Order: sequence, then structure tokens, then C-alpha cells
Amino acid sequence: MFTGSLVPLVTPFKNGKIDEDAFRRLVEWHIESGSHGITITGTTGEPAALSQDERKRIIELAVEASDGRIPVMAGTGSVHHADTLELTAFAEQVGADAAVVIVPYYVRPTQEGLYQHFKAIADSTKLPVMLYNIPGRGGANLEPETTVRLARDCPNIFGVKESNKDFEHVARVFHQTRDLGREFGVYSGIELLTFPILALGGAGMVSATGNVVPKETAELYNLCAAGKWDEARELHYKLTPINDAMFYETNPVPAKTALGLMGMIEPEVRLPLAPLSEANHRKLVECLESYNLLPSAVAAD
Repeated sequence: MFTGSLVPLVTPFKNGKIDEDAFRRLVEWHIESGSHGITITGTTGEPAALSQDERKRIIELAVEASDGRIPVMAGTGSVHHADTLELTAFAEQVGADAAVVIVPYYVRPTQEGLYQHFKAIADSTKLPVMLYNIPGRGGANLEPETTVRLARDCPNIFGVKESNKDFEHVARVFHQTRDLGREFGVYSGIELLTFPILALGGAGMVSATGNVVPKETAELYNLCAAGKWDEARELHYKLTPINDAMFYETNPVPAKTALGLMGMIEPEVRLPLAPLSEANHRKLVECLESYNLLPSAVAAD
């Protein structure tokens, strides 16, 4: 099972096109920083702004750049079932290590519709599959009972990324997946809930903050895995301001802006996302300065 900080990479753009060189540099940086895995073309990777061919290229590029040194988990989910099947098959073909499949957004399917959707995808591939529940963006919630049903019926569904702010829901997912007779991972998709989810036995996190402070994000998991709970708790509190900063505006705008200020990528996003507002830009600079993340020339400005 995949564990640790599975960072959801941004998709860097330059002059309107995917910046492949910057993407390769990001992959190298995460390997050097100790990230335990990378996820791509998920929410933070702006999948709705990418064509199907662009998503395929990012998946292929991530596999090439990682070269087996770090797990690559391909975000293959879509509102379109056939596109999800196509992307999942492509990810398997080019050597991705797992598929991350989001609850289809906008259409608000029933629990039976979600079950049939995810089961068809899991049945179509040999890849391990992570379910991705994000009701705040998707408009539908993957209920714990449906998660358990899928886990029982689909052996390659190995876990769920929970981006549900309702911690009671998350606790029920933990409770109801305990008796499956096999390992099943619950992963935090909410930055401020990462520490409590790890304390309940979570397998890891998929955190936008990992784009900016990958070493510290990975260390939070490492401390919890080592049972160093006091140190982990302190690191959790230390990361709270930058966790908040990553959501000053819609993800991934603050993360891409931060990486731009750090000299890692161009901070481009695609419409309908827009550049960070001037007020939030100032706040972000102050936050990054407090973590000593900015080059001296930027900090001086």
C-alpha cells in the first residue's frame, strides 16, 4: 500500500503551454526532498483546464521523470466515464503506479451510480485504484457504506482520499473499513485534518502544501509513523499558517504563485482561474518570508 506524503503536483504552464522542463525540475525536487510519492492531474494539477491529450502527456512525463524512483499516481478521474476509462488504461500502459479517481463532479450521481462508475473503472485495470472524495467541489459525497462496498468488491481499490471537512464522516470511514480482512488506506486531502487523520491510523496525505514545503510535509508523516506524536503535533501547528495560505484563493492559484515567487515555475493558471489578487499576493509573500522560502531578492522587494 502507498503511504506518506503523496504530493499533488501543480501543472506548470509557460506561454499557455505545459512547461515540461519545469515539471521535470519539480519531480526531481520532490525526490530530493523526501516526498513519498506524487499525484498528477488531480485537483491541484488543474485537470479541468487540460485536454485529454495534455493529461496523457503529463502522466507520461511524470513516469519518465520519476524513472521508478518515486511512485507516480495518475489522476484519471473525470465527469465523463469513457474519458476516465481511457485515461486509466493509458496510465497503466505507460507505467504509472496507481490511478486516483475522483467522484464525478457536477452531475451529482446517486450512491448506486458512484458504485457502478468506480467498479467499472477498477474492473477495467490492473492498476491499484484510490478513490477520491471531495464533496465541496464535486457536489456529491461518497458515503462510507459505498466506500466499503467498493473495497469489498474490488480488490485493487486500496484506499480513499478524503477531502471531506466533516470529520465525523472520516471517522466512520475508518471504523467501517476496519473489518475488510485486508489493508485499506484512508488518506487526508484536507491540510488541517492531516494530523488527526494520521492519529487515527491514516496511511498518508495528498496535500497541496506539499508543493511548497515538501520536506516538512513528508516529515509530518515520518514523525507520526515513528510514534513521535509530540513532535508531529508541533510540526502540525507550525505548518498551519502555510496550510491556510494555500487556500487564500482557489487551489492551485496560491501554490503556483508561491512556486513562482520561489523561482520554481511560472505562476500561470488557465481561465477561469485568475492570478492571485494583489492583497492576497502581499499576504502570501509575508507568509513565505516567515518560512524563509523566498530568494533574498524577492524578499527584499
